Amino acid sequence: MCYTSKLKRVISDLSSGGRGKILLSVAFGWFLSISVRMIYPALLPYIRDTYSLTLTTSGLLLSVLWIAYAFGQLPGGILADWVGERLLLVAGSLLAAAMLALVIVVNSTLLLFLATALFGGGTALYGVSRFTILNKIYPDQLGTATGATMAAGDVGNAVMPPAAGFIATALAWQYSFGAAVPLFLIAAVSLWLTLPEQSSTAAPLSESLDLEGIVPTLSQPVVLRGTALLVLWAVIIQAFMGFYPTYLIDVKGLSAQVANVLFGFFFALGILMKPVAGRAYDSIGVRAPLLLIMGTAGLALLALPVVGEVWLFGLLTVLASSLLGFETIVISDLTQRLPDGTQGTNLGALRTVYLALGALSPFLFGAVADRGYFDEAFVGIAALAGVVVCIVFVSVDY
Repeated sequence: MCYTSKLKRVISDLSSGGRGKILLSVAFGWFLSISVRMIYPALLPYIRDTYSLTLTTSGLLLSVLWIAYAFGQLPGGILADWVGERLLLVAGSLLAAAMLALVIVVNSTLLLFLATALFGGGTALYGVSRFTILNKIYPDQLGTATGATMAAGDVGNAVMPPAAGFIATALAWQYSFGAAVPLFLIAAVSLWLTLPEQSSTAAPLSESLDLEGIVPTLSQPVVLRGTALLVLWAVIIQAFMGFYPTYLIDVKGLSAQVANVLFGFFFALGILMKPVAGRAYDSIGVRAPLLLIMGTAGLALLALPVVGEVWLFGLLTVLASSLLGFETIVISDLTQRLPDGTQGTNLGALRTVYLALGALSPFLFGAVADRGYFDEAFVGIAALAGVVVCIVFVSVDY
């Protein structure tokens, strides 16, 4: 009863003053932006068959997607500071729809990679703006609002990959992507109707393009540490997400349907994990939640190669899903430490760094797996989780 009353109070606070419509629109846009990118790992076995890709080349395709997304963060941040979040989020949704349509119609490996890169770049326009608009709308509840928005992405990740796998089996994998195009158009309309127009205090373009202030800001010890933690987290989670379904199918012998259901289940747990992580940040800080999150995930990754029963994979999926709460805490903490006038630019630069470095991990992970060391690759990212635990334990005291 107490939990129910607290939940109602949180929902009431987030919806007050007409802010609920804004939160829902931003959340729906993020639902699409992240979940359609997560369709790629679910459809990777089908794409590999169509284009005769190796595990290394498949990993490179995922890396191209995430690198394009990463390198769109800084331009997206600059544009957010200059034109405002409303125009940028709408433009990002429209561009994503157009590029996804291109992914569907290409018929060569080279064009597949190019279209994938353009789609990643289109969704990148959404990456920074959702954080900066939430910081303006929810200055005192940023962690909770961010967690709720990111949880919406996990609703999509829980639903879209299994649905995409079902459509690919029944029809073709291209139809799985095609179903998302009209949804991006709906998101664009919703964002245009609900988000406030750019404020009169928005930074001029000359200030947004002045990158000299980025280095001093991102060189602050607390920002450097947060960026390092996000780099390690991105390496771990992008390798895991990129190859978890393929690993379950190729190494553990599960069917594609079961593997994609487990993959969707991983993200379904994020629906709870991210708001809880955001609430924990608002309530008790950074250190304790991060230690629990990464310690639990590290143990799950370490155990993955030695189990063989479906119910055990389900249990390890539950434990590994704690990874989904990590970014909510760290990015909320960093966002509030960045200067208001160029917050989008600084956050865009920061996200470019950790997402770009993390995007290399699927390619490297796939190359290791191609040489017969799939199990060892998971042990390797478990070791990185241990490194994160050590860094947080030693250096974070709040």
